[in-house]
Amino acid sequence: MSNLALSVNNLSFRYPGQAKDCVHDLSFEIFVGERFGLFGPNGAGKTTLMSLMVGLQKVKQGHIQVLDKDIRKDSAAIKHFIGYVPQDFAFYPELSPVENLDFFGAWSGLNKRTVKDRTTYLLEVLGLSDVAHKPVKQFSGGMKRRVNLAIGVIHEPQILFLDEPTVGVDVQTRHAIIDYLKVLNAQGTTLVYTSHHLKEAEDLCERIALIDRGEMVAYDYLNQLLERHGSKDGLEELFLKLTGSAYRD
Repeated sequence: MSNLALSVNNLSFRYPGQAKDCVHDLSFEIFVGERFGLFGPNGAGKTTLMSLMVGLQKVKQGHIQVLDKDIRKDSAAIKHFIGYVPQDFAFYPELSPVENLDFFGAWSGLNKRTVKDRTTYLLEVLGLSDVAHKPVKQFSGGMKRRVNLAIGVIHEPQILFLDEPTVGVDVQTRHAIIDYLKVLNAQGTTLVYTSHHLKEAEDLCERIALIDRGEMVAYDYLNQLLERHGSKDGLEELFLKLTGSAYRD
């Protein structure tokens, strides 16, 4: 096996009825064990790209390989290697954290003992033990984000895709989630992360891809991009330099 967690080559995609690609001719690589950031303005194509990389949308033009497996040919096998934390909540709100994790753990193919052990650990590390048996619909936004994250990692994926995992949460919850992601990464999990919190992203990500209107505008180690473009004030300055400051829908 190579040291590539993910390889994207000449990837293009448009939704039915669209006149233009929302992802156009993208190529990049993500290394095993890396913390990789994917950024761009609203409408840049980030969520669509995430959906393609995790198999929610079918690749029709171009290629994606996950841990040396072609996503078109080996989608069933790939699902066991990856975890996905979407921007929208992906749990059953009427169920408790324990019930949600029991369902999604079984759906991932884990046995009951493993699900129980992983649930106990995740609820503790994410500060949800005290509400383990309460309906998630009663939770605050930050608590719901942590349930979303727990579901995404219940099966200990080798690659974790995160689409705005801290949107709408307070500072304490944001720091707690980022700290846990760093722990996961230190244990070997590859992170593929997107967010509009650029200061947070700057702290987390080693390499980044910046896309705008579906096309790549920057792709390199973050420190090298900042130096190359003279962005002394960090990722936010670089972002504005390369994508402009006009309003985006």
